Amino acid sequence: MLKRFIQLFFVVVGAALGYHYGPSLIQFLNVTVNFGLENPYINPYIGAFGGAVLLFFSTSYLTDWLVDRLRRGEERLIKEVPVVDVLFGVIGMVIGLIVAFLLFLPLQSIPILGNFLPLFVSGLLGYFGYRIGFSKRDEIVAVFSLGRLSREKAKNKVPPGTYKILDTSVIIDGRIADICETGFLEGVLVIPEFVLEELQHIADSSDVLKRNRGRRGLDILNKIQKELNMEVLIYEDPFEDTLEVDSKLVKLAKKLQAKVVTNDFNLNKVCELQGVPVLNINDLANAVKPIVLPGEEINVHVIKDGKEHGQGVAYLDDGTMIVVEGGKEFIGSTVDVLVTSVLQTSAGRMIFAKPKMLEKAL
Repeated sequence: MLKRFIQLFFVVVGAALGYHYGPSLIQFLNVTVNFGLENPYINPYIGAFGGAVLLFFSTSYLTDWLVDRLRRGEERLIKEVPVVDVLFGVIGMVIGLIVAFLLFLPLQSIPILGNFLPLFVSGLLGYFGYRIGFSKRDEIVAVFSLGRLSREKAKNKVPPGTYKILDTSVIIDGRIADICETGFLEGVLVIPEFVLEELQHIADSSDVLKRNRGRRGLDILNKIQKELNMEVLIYEDPFEDTLEVDSKLVKLAKKLQAKVVTNDFNLNKVCELQGVPVLNINDLANAVKPIVLPGEEINVHVIKDGKEHGQGVAYLDDGTMIVVEGGKEFIGSTVDVLVTSVLQTSAGRMIFAKPKMLEKAL
C-alpha cells in the first residue's frame, strides 16, 4: 500500500510537470507529431501523459529506497519512541507549518525563486518544528509547570516555605516518610526530576549496597505519594546549565522560595551560604533525643575500643555514641557511668563519660 501511494505521488508529479512544461519542451526540441489534431505538440495533455509515464519508470529505484527507509523509520517509531515524544514532535511541526504559511505570500513575491521557495521553507520549518518539539519535550513541560506553579502561588497566595524540596540523601534515609506520617511536616513536597534520575542511577548500580539503597528510596517516594496524606509535586525543570545536583537544588529552592529537606552536611552548609532555609533531619532527630546533662548517671554496655588510649565506646538505645574514658577494661560488660560533657553537632550527639567507680575512687 505504501509503495502504491509513493508511485501514485510520482505519477501525479510527473503529470503536473508534463502538463505545464511538456508543450514548451516539445516546441524547444522542434518535434512535431500529428495525430490529426491541430498543433498537437502544444497540447498539454500529451505532455501530462508523457511526464507521468516517464517519472513512473525513472523513479522505480527511488520508490523502493523510500519504502525501505520509511519501513525502518516506522518500526523504530513504534518500538522505541514514546508516544509523548511523537505528540510533542507533531505539535512542533504544526507550529512550524503555521509560521511557513504566514511567510507564504512574502516569499511568493520574490522574483524567480517565488515559485518553489515557499514549498522549500514549509518543509524546512516543519522539519525543524518537529525536531524542536521532539527533543525539547522536557523543557516545554517544565515551562508550563513553572507557569502553573506561579499561577497557583498567585491564586492561593502561597507563603514562602510552603514548598519543601527533598534531596536524594533524605529520601534514601527513609525517616522522611515517618515524619510525614506523624504530621510534623506540612506544605507541598517537591521532588525534582533530576533527583528521581539520580535515584534511578543508584537503583541500577552494579554495587549491591547502592542498588538496595536506591530501591529503598524509590519505595519511600511511592509510599509518600500513595499512602500518606501529603501533596507531592514532581518538578520537571532539568536545569541543564548546571551540572551538580546540590547546585540545582539551591537554584530550585530560590526559584520556588522553598525549603530544602536534607541530612547532607555539605548541602546544609551550601544552603546556609546561599541564604536558602534548610530542614535537617539529623537536627530534628537530635532535638527529640532524651536530654543528658553533665553529672547525670547512666547505665551503658561498653562494646568496643575508642580512638584514644584506654577509651571504650557504648551506645544509647537511640544510637547516641558514648565515649567512656578509661572504659577499655569494661568492654563486654555493663557499667554505670557519669556524664562529663555533651557535644552537639548536625551530624549527631556525642556524650563523654567516666565510669562511676573511678569517679568515686578520685
